[in-house]
Amino acid sequence: MMNNRQLADTFTLIANLLEIKGEIIYKTLAYRKASESLLGLGREASEFWKDGKLEEIPGVGKAIAEKIEELLSTNKLEFLEKLTKEVPAELAGWLQVPGLGPKKIALIWKTLNITSLSELETAAKNGQLRDLPGMGAKSETAILDGLASLARRSGRIPLGQAYPLAQEIVATLKGVKGVTTAEPAGSLRRMRSTVGDLDILVAAKDSSAVMDAFVNLKGVSRVLGRGETKASIEFSDGVRAQLWVHPPERFGTALQYATGSKDHNVKLRQIALDKGLSLSEHALTKVKGGGEILCATEEKVYETLGVQWVPPELREDRGEVEAAKANKLPKLIQVKDIKSNLHMHSTFSDGALSILDMANAAIKRGLKTIVFTDHSVGLGVANGLSMERHKEQAAEIKKVQKQVGDKILILHGTEVEIKADGSLDYPDVFLASLDLVVASLHSSLRQPREKITERLLKVVKNPHVDIIGHPTGRELMPEREGADLDMEVILQAAAESGVAVEINAHPSRLDLDDPFARRARELGVLISINTDAHSEGDYDMLHYGVAIARRAWLEPKHVINTWTQKKLLDWLKKRG
Repeated sequence: MMNNRQLADTFTLIANLLEIKGEIIYKTLAYRKASESLLGLGREASEFWKDGKLEEIPGVGKAIAEKIEELLSTNKLEFLEKLTKEVPAELAGWLQVPGLGPKKIALIWKTLNITSLSELETAAKNGQLRDLPGMGAKSETAILDGLASLARRSGRIPLGQAYPLAQEIVATLKGVKGVTTAEPAGSLRRMRSTVGDLDILVAAKDSSAVMDAFVNLKGVSRVLGRGETKASIEFSDGVRAQLWVHPPERFGTALQYATGSKDHNVKLRQIALDKGLSLSEHALTKVKGGGEILCATEEKVYETLGVQWVPPELREDRGEVEAAKANKLPKLIQVKDIKSNLHMHSTFSDGALSILDMANAAIKRGLKTIVFTDHSVGLGVANGLSMERHKEQAAEIKKVQKQVGDKILILHGTEVEIKADGSLDYPDVFLASLDLVVASLHSSLRQPREKITERLLKVVKNPHVDIIGHPTGRELMPEREGADLDMEVILQAAAESGVAVEINAHPSRLDLDDPFARRARELGVLISINTDAHSEGDYDMLHYGVAIARRAWLEPKHVINTWTQKKLLDWLKKRG
């Protein structure tokens, strides 16, 4: 049965092909909205289908619900099969080429009868595009440049790559004379686990010096465009960034607009209209009389509309506007709320620092409790510990605890490997002797959905396991898709057993992702946010995990890392 990702990809493909076909825009938008909604669900669409509630999914009406039902029951869609006979499916990939829109794609395909990117590149190199209607030598060169750019890119950019680059850009631009503030926007500001191009907004009266600094940033390989208040660049690794400069007095509306999401902004514009106002990136304008209300800050935008300011991480049209209108937004978790790190490594397995060095690094960051969860023996590639070596580690932890005194509490745990059959690396009697047990999937991630779900269920129900680490096993850097788990079944079992589920804060993972973390919250599952630190610098990745938690509407009370030492120890004691 198709999962949400597969369903979403199907509807995105339909939307792309309809655009190339020249279909009216509202039809393509309907499929894109359905795709976005499916990716944002915390439950599989198949669960809604079984309950007869597909139309309760945002953006899913009767027609799309029928298509989801057909896909779930047959793994095929007659509508798509007919569509691909009219428009070859390969053409959808052409939309990723910068500078190639649906109309140009249709023109090239129909005129030259080519469908692959390699054929497109050959045609451009042979000068076959320049004589087509509305094109020329410049268009042909632009397509070749776009193809080269696409070859350097690998889809969306992991947050862990995009965020530090955006911070460097913002820091540079804030240093330009005349700049009053600068902020990232778009999906990056909303802290999605992967982002598209980088959007940067700057407040300044004069844009020329800002533009000069932007196009001359270190690592820029191409300037794609430069105007008076907007510029676009591409870095040598294929990452693209856009800059907009706005007058300081209009910066609030500009930042709100550029942050998105599109659907969140649509809801805000309707609220504005209901108040006799028109909301744009430049100002709030009175519909009658045309007078402008300028907003230097986002807070003033929301205040003028009579709703709570919505944290950027929530702006995905998942009920946040309605909650803001009712003054019922959650008090989201912050980095300062985190008191413990319950999943980390030392030189006993594959960490870079000793027990003492990692403890001192944690003390510097104000943590009150840490747990060393070095890998179990079965993960040989990570120098996993035998039970005998665990005795040595326990002695070392006891020694270091005496050295640091009451500055921090150091516990002895393990990250135990979940083997292919669902058994664990260590016997239960040994797991019971440890302070805390994290159980994680690292291998055999491509098992069939039923098998790998059953495999993890065994572990969720094991009373000696306290936390399920990075549940799907996915990696963002380098890209590796997570296991095809039935997360609804897993999370319901976690709610029953009382085991905590981890949001792994390391930017190479960010697993559990926010749709499932929010579903966990709804089911009452405990969440643990950990850095999976292997070095001192990894502690500073915590904010990524907190961002995912905020996107999931989590408050401090939902996260066990916010607990006092006593509450944490009491919970571990009860779990056995």
